[in-house]
Amino acid sequence: MHPGLNRQQTNRIHVLDSLLNYTFLKQDVYTIRWTLNPETFKVLPAYMLQFAVPCRASLVLHGLYNTDTMYSLSPWGHLSFLSLVSFLLLLPAPSCHGGKVLVFPVDGSHWINMKVLIEELHARGHTITVVRPSTSWYITEKSPLYTSITIKEKDNLYSYIETFLQNQLKAQREGISLLKFFQLTKEFLSMIEEAHILGCEMLARMFDDKKLMKSLQDAQYDMMLTDPNLAGGLLMAHYLKLPVVLNARWITSGEGHFAIAPSPLSYIPITGSGFTDKMTFVQRVQNMLHYSIIVYQQRFVVGPIYDAICAKYFEGGCDIISLIQEADIWLMRSDFVFDFPRPTMPNVVYMGGFQCKPAQPLPPDLEEFVQSAGEHGVIIMSLGTLVNALPVDITDQIASVFAKLPQKVIWRHRGKRPSTLGNNTLLVDWMPQKDLLGHPQTRAFVAHGGTNGVQEAIYHGTPVLGIPLFFDQYDNLLRLQERGAAKILELAMFNGPSFQQALNQVLTHAPYRENMQRLSRLHMDQPIKPMDKALFWLEFVMRHKGASHLRTSANRMPWYSYHSVDVLLLLLAAGGGVLLFTGLLIRILWRTCRKNRNKTKQH
Repeated sequence: MHPGLNRQQTNRIHVLDSLLNYTFLKQDVYTIRWTLNPETFKVLPAYMLQFAVPCRASLVLHGLYNTDTMYSLSPWGHLSFLSLVSFLLLLPAPSCHGGKVLVFPVDGSHWINMKVLIEELHARGHTITVVRPSTSWYITEKSPLYTSITIKEKDNLYSYIETFLQNQLKAQREGISLLKFFQLTKEFLSMIEEAHILGCEMLARMFDDKKLMKSLQDAQYDMMLTDPNLAGGLLMAHYLKLPVVLNARWITSGEGHFAIAPSPLSYIPITGSGFTDKMTFVQRVQNMLHYSIIVYQQRFVVGPIYDAICAKYFEGGCDIISLIQEADIWLMRSDFVFDFPRPTMPNVVYMGGFQCKPAQPLPPDLEEFVQSAGEHGVIIMSLGTLVNALPVDITDQIASVFAKLPQKVIWRHRGKRPSTLGNNTLLVDWMPQKDLLGHPQTRAFVAHGGTNGVQEAIYHGTPVLGIPLFFDQYDNLLRLQERGAAKILELAMFNGPSFQQALNQVLTHAPYRENMQRLSRLHMDQPIKPMDKALFWLEFVMRHKGASHLRTSANRMPWYSYHSVDVLLLLLAAGGGVLLFTGLLIRILWRTCRKNRNKTKQH
C-alpha cells in the first residue's frame, strides 16, 4: 500500500499505472471509472484541459450522474494529464457505499446477459454474490467479478435440450403436421418440467442447509437480481425478504408481459405462434389456442412443482405467479424498436440492446482476413450457443453456396468440416461477433435469430438472413422481417438454391441495409442509454429498498373484478330491473286504461 493513501486509493494507482503504461505504448484510450462529486470539476485548473485536441487518446470521467465528459489529449499533453491524474488520486475516497447484490441466474445464453449487468455493477463498486449449480455450463465458480455459492446438482438439462433440439430440427425439415405439433409440444413441456424440477431440487438443498441460509441472512443483501425463467431466485428473495429486480424476457411460462400488463390477444401475438400484431380472424383463433397452451403449462405443469416447495418451506404457502408479479422492477431485454407496440406498466424498464457496445479492433489475423475481401466485404454466420452441429447435408449446402460468392465468409461452426468448403470461408470455434457486426466490411449476418444476436445486428445496422431453429427465434426474426430489415428462410424450405437466392437478396437489395440502419438510428436516438437506464433502476431499488410504489394493484384483484364482470353484472341486473319495472308499469297502466274504456262504453 502506498504510504499516506488508503486501500481504495492505492488500488486506483495500480489500475492507472497499467492504463498509462499501455496507453503510452499504444496511444490508445484512457478509461478511468471514478465516482466523483460534480463540484470537483470546478476546482480543476483550466490548463489541465487546454491541450484537448482530436486524437485517439481520450479520458472519460464517469460522475455521479453517469454523464460522460470527454477530453482528448495529444501526446504532448500527457504531462498535464498526469497532473490531473495525480490530483484525482489524492482526493478523499468517495462517500458513497457499494450495495450487496445476490444474483440467482439462469444458465446458457441467459447468463451472457446477466454477466453484462454484473460487470457494470462490479465496476460501480457493488459486491455481488452469484448462486450457481455445480453442473453449470457457463457460470464459472471463480471470477474477479463476484463470489460464488456453488450448490451440488446431480444432473443438468444438456441431454434433454440436445434431444429436443435434434427432434425439432428433424420435424422442421420434414414438415410439422398437427400430430407432430402435439408431439413436439409434449416433448417441450416435459423438458420445461424437468428444468423446473432440477431448479427446485437445488433450491430445496439450499433451504435444508441451515448454515448456508444463516450466512445468507447475516449477509444483509440489498437486492435480489434474478432471471424469472426459473423461479428459484424469487423464492429465495421471498425467504430472505429482499427487494427483487428481474432481468427478464421470459417467465416460468411464456413471455413476461402476460403476467403483469394488459395483453389483448387480438393484436399481441403469443411467442411461438409466428404471427405479427396484424392478425386475421383465423390467426386470432390460433393465437388464443397458443395462449391456452401457456395457461395449461403454468397451471398443470410448472405450478404444481413450485406449489410443493412453497408448502414445505413457507408457512401458509405461496403462489409463484404472485411472486413474479410482486417484483419491484422488470428490466426487459427488449424495446419498441424491435418489438411490436403493446401496453406496459410503470415498473417495466426496457433495456433492449443494453449489452451492445461500439465495435473494437479485431485481432490482427482476423482483420487481415476481413480486409482481404476488398470491396465485396464479408458475411458472418453464427447459429448460437445451443446448436453443436447441423445435419451434414445442410452444412455442405451452406458451404457450397458460400464458395460461389465473391465475399469472404467467417462461419462459427462446430462439427465435421464441410466437404464443399471454399477457400473464401473461414471456420472458427468462436468469433468476436459484436466487433464483426460493427465492422465496415460486414455485408450480412446469417443468424438463427437469438435475442442477443438480433439486438446486436440492430445496434450495428447489419441486415440479417435468418434461419430460425427453435424457441423464440422465428418470432424474433419475424419482427425484423416485418420492418424490412431481414429475410427468413425456414428449414422446411432450405436447400442450396433457396439459401443462395435468399442470401443474394439480402446482399444486393439496398432496402434491407437501409431499413436496418434506420432501426439502428432509432435505437441510438434515446435520452438515456439502455445500460445507464438499467443501472439507475438497479441502484434505485437498493437506495429505496424496493419500488413498491410502481407496482399496480391490478395483480391483487380477482379476475372478475379486474375485468369488471361484477360491475357489469350489477349494471345488467339494475338495467334489467328498470326494464322489468317499466314493463310491469306499462302493463298495469294499459290494463287500467282498458278497464276504464270498457266501463265508458257500457255507460
